[in-house]
Amino acid sequence: MIRMLSTSLAIAALAALGGYALTANAPSLPPIGAAQAQTAEAELPEIEAMTLGDPNAPVALTEYASFTCGHCANFHDDVFKKLKADYIDTGKVHFTYKEIYWDRYALWAGMVARCGGDTRFFGLVELIYDRQREWIKAGEAADVAGELRTIGRTAGMSDDTLDACMQDAATAQALVEWSEEQAAEYDIDSTPSLVIDGEKYSNMSYDKLTEILDAKLAD
Repeated sequence: MIRMLSTSLAIAALAALGGYALTANAPSLPPIGAAQAQTAEAELPEIEAMTLGDPNAPVALTEYASFTCGHCANFHDDVFKKLKADYIDTGKVHFTYKEIYWDRYALWAGMVARCGGDTRFFGLVELIYDRQREWIKAGEAADVAGELRTIGRTAGMSDDTLDACMQDAATAQALVEWSEEQAAEYDIDSTPSLVIDGEKYSNMSYDKLTEILDAKLAD
């Protein structure tokens, strides 16, 4: 089983950006200890799962995914786009996306995705997965951060907005704690994992997924 980021590592993941931050002129983050003290004293923001489709749809499907997971990128390219067109947009499935943070790059990507708010989230998710090979293999951590910034700017966000999001230690800690809680609920130990009407499934082809969904819709 791959171990998830601990809360302290969430802060360290942001502190790793401190020397070069997210732009050449951006200020460095405070030392890890200071960041931990700040987030310990402040109330953490509430994290909500992002959703698509009719909340009253007959079938509920949740995807647990990591932005650095190659299989997740393939799922979003091969399966999700068809799922959205055939089941989500037609009112048959209510879709929920829950991020799993097993490494700092996934956390950075998640903070960029959520930086755009509800209206831009799924568009950013698509961009992040479509360009996954480019930003993951960009080189040093500074290069990875730079590629993620480029994705954020493509979605219309300013450098100031991205700086504020990516250096938000409280949100980073809240995201990691939320991720751990969500994964524990269904014992998620691999990504992508799907939970359909409360039953957990591993990654699968679109044909197999449609068999399951159609059977549930026929009940």
